[in-house]
Amino acid sequence: MTYINNNINNEKRHFIVAASLFTDLTECVDKIIQDLGKEITLGIPLGIGKPTQLVNELYRRAKEDKTIQLKIITALSLERPATAPGLESKFLSPVFDRIFKGYVGPEYARDVKNQCVPENVQVSEFFFKSGSMMKNDYAQQNYISCNYTHVSRDMIDLGVNLLAQQVCQGEYEGNSYLSLSSNTDVTFDLLPLIRQEQARGKNIKIVGQINQQMPFMLNDALCEVDEFDYVLDNPSYYTALFAPPNLPVSPTDFAIGLHASALVKDGGTLQIGIGSMGDAIVYNCLLRQQDNATYKEALKKVGADNYSKLIAKIGETSSFDKGLYGSSEMFVNGFLHLIRNNIVKRKVYDNYHVQKLVNEGTLSDTITPDNLDDFVGIGFFRDTFHRKEVETAKHFGLFNDRISWKEHQLYLDDTPLGIDPGNLDTITRLKADGMGTKLKRGIIMHGGFFLGPNDFYDALRNMTEEQKEEICMTSVGHVNQLLINEELAKEQRKDARFINTGLMATLNGAVVSDGLENGKIVSGVGGQYNFVSMAHALPGARSILLVRSYRSGPNGDVSNIVYNYGHITIPRHLRDIIITEYGVADLRGKTDCQVMKAMINVADSRFQPALLEEAKKNGKIPQDYTIPSQHLSNMPERFNGIIEAYRKKGLFPPLPLGTDFTDTELTIGACLKQMKAIGASKLTLAQTLFRVWNKDYNLEKAKPFLDRMDMASTHSTKEKIEQKLFLDRLEAGGNL
Repeated sequence: MTYINNNINNEKRHFIVAASLFTDLTECVDKIIQDLGKEITLGIPLGIGKPTQLVNELYRRAKEDKTIQLKIITALSLERPATAPGLESKFLSPVFDRIFKGYVGPEYARDVKNQCVPENVQVSEFFFKSGSMMKNDYAQQNYISCNYTHVSRDMIDLGVNLLAQQVCQGEYEGNSYLSLSSNTDVTFDLLPLIRQEQARGKNIKIVGQINQQMPFMLNDALCEVDEFDYVLDNPSYYTALFAPPNLPVSPTDFAIGLHASALVKDGGTLQIGIGSMGDAIVYNCLLRQQDNATYKEALKKVGADNYSKLIAKIGETSSFDKGLYGSSEMFVNGFLHLIRNNIVKRKVYDNYHVQKLVNEGTLSDTITPDNLDDFVGIGFFRDTFHRKEVETAKHFGLFNDRISWKEHQLYLDDTPLGIDPGNLDTITRLKADGMGTKLKRGIIMHGGFFLGPNDFYDALRNMTEEQKEEICMTSVGHVNQLLINEELAKEQRKDARFINTGLMATLNGAVVSDGLENGKIVSGVGGQYNFVSMAHALPGARSILLVRSYRSGPNGDVSNIVYNYGHITIPRHLRDIIITEYGVADLRGKTDCQVMKAMINVADSRFQPALLEEAKKNGKIPQDYTIPSQHLSNMPERFNGIIEAYRKKGLFPPLPLGTDFTDTELTIGACLKQMKAIGASKLTLAQTLFRVWNKDYNLEKAKPFLDRMDMASTHSTKEKIEQKLFLDRLEAGGNL
């Protein structure tokens, strides 16, 4: 068996492993238990890479047989969202029926949610869907806190003896492969560790469950079938993937995205995460590319003049000519939009010398005979030609197919050329007849895993082979840090902007992203710490953390910029750039006093006096300091109004990257949101009902909306109230 690795810099690894093919789920699980016994520690990928049917069967066995000791180590276990009874269920249940049709979720996740996991089973996750487990004692107690890059190591230390992965099957360059598809992330790093453990005599098995709904990704995602000890293949398990719909992007998020997009440098590197703020960055990059005048106008209106020097120093506001290279642990839907719109297009190459020549501008997509001198001069071939370098040169297109290595020397067709790169005759012959014409194997996107809406998966499935070759799903060990090949990474990741989100930020520049000071875990650290640390290690790189300035609580709005907090994810010594809707705080290398002033400048003005008072009380800001006047109008109404004005012109749409909702459903959703706001105040609700109770509405035009919500007729006072409020909001929106 051969483990296939298309990264030419890493040695190919050869193992002798006989894969057992199963079509029957029961027989496959029987064999696993027979080979491993009844103490099983199961490692499965986060997100959509879970082989759900196999995991469910193994979990059911453990529930039925208490002598089985099962531990499950994973992250981001995805279930169809639940809906509250009433209007929410009427609205969302049909949507979810459509979006999640055919999806099979993990049964253990349901029991974790209900906190009824049997005693002989333990489920531990290192990342939760944000906020989903705040009130779940079982999940909180069994949470594992670790950097994403350390998960493979920790799985081995925790005794994983079964690795299970959902894969797909396909052909590439005439050979049949399995693809790790969405989840190279941990698996790619874990496989060699498993082989090391097996070499030491530990009994560890690997199972792949084929699902042809998974996109067949190339490059590092490819492996041969007998990399696995067991392969389960049955078309009945080719079930739908979990496809979360795009979230609405608020005016606040659009303002944050505007600020962040101006710090992205053309020709640089981009990392973003999932969620509405990531979508906002993508939209603003698209606007910057497609309507640059409007982009600059909007940027000025949200206060870019306050950090114009920073834009001039590290960012740009012009359109993307050179383009960006994407390097992100998560290949999100937004990256696909950037690829389609010719923004993510800068190619990198998995060889230091090739990448350095590209960066220097001496090597381009078109190879010339003079490029051979460049390769010789930079030391690509060392003192003599060797097989490895010749194969690498052919891999990247420097040499054509007439060049080969045999009998310990270089050949042009059947003519030996020797081994001396300093021989003028050899170089002349190579330039004349042995050169390629096009630089090959360029990658525009490295990712660790992907997750997105159905149209995202469809686009990946329908990509041409050439398009897929430019996307490399690989390990988080490669994407999230520099340890694997720091020299190459520094050449590839020029002017990197690692953009992530936080919940809160302190005045000293620390950021809270994964948990609360009471110990509750909101999500997980994931790769955030690694990206922030890497930004400080890479020349020209910056870490950008996005934090909404305030949140709404049961007792009113609360500042997300705080003086201090009892839990942090990113410590103050790694502070860099923090962005709120009110602007950019550039904190790198600044004094504590400068940092606190900058953080107060981007805080909501309702909370600025208290923050300033606390800083003065603790001697961190001089007593005579006053907040600059241009930062004293940081109010939601002002900044929301800027975006809303553009929305009336058709810009900054609530769902900029598309939606699974119909037009009717989008209208209904907006009405329900407004109704909820009205109902939050008893006085506002009473005043509204007094106004609308006896009012007549155009029921003919309202019929599609009423029918969709099953509100055409009412049978109680509550339903009558809901109907009247709904009709009022429809009319107010111009729909009647």
